[in-house]
Amino acid sequence: GTGARVLDLGCAPGAWIQIASEIVGPRGRIVGIDLKDCRTAFGPNVTTIVGDIYKTNPAALTGPAGGLFDAVLSDMAPDTTGHGDHFLSMRLCRRVLEILPALLKPGGNLTMKAFEGEEYGDLLRETAACFSSFKGFKPKASRDVSVEMYIVAHGYRPPTTSPTPPRTLS
Repeated sequence: GTGARVLDLGCAPGAWIQIASEIVGPRGRIVGIDLKDCRTAFGPNVTTIVGDIYKTNPAALTGPAGGLFDAVLSDMAPDTTGHGDHFLSMRLCRRVLEILPALLKPGGNLTMKAFEGEEYGDLLRETAACFSSFKGFKPKASRDVSVEMYIVAHGYRPPTTSPTPPRTLS
């Protein structure tokens, strides 16, 4: 909604940023990161970073936004070779889930692209474990033969760190 902070993982060429910036308006903040430069002129409320989500410090993403994000979008996909693409896609999605505690505010939303395959069910369960609701679907625009799926999840519940067990006094 208006004034929201949105993170776009795998933002190039910038289509999702353009849509998100219309939704959040001039008071919102959008940060995008991709291995490739976006090369598109966006408004002053958009920051794009060339970087790798396996190496980029989450603070480099939350800093320009002024805090944790209300929503995280991930349209990341591996360079498709036709061999092992599903597993590379699962690795990217799991990386997103792994870094969410440093990026997404409690109650926030996630949309991420995943390639359907043998680990897709596990990924859905892993996503369900940290959100109050979720669904996986294939967009109508996607070809029938496409393995592209989207997981949409609402109500982020960050993992709680278990308290240190009490020490026994000797």
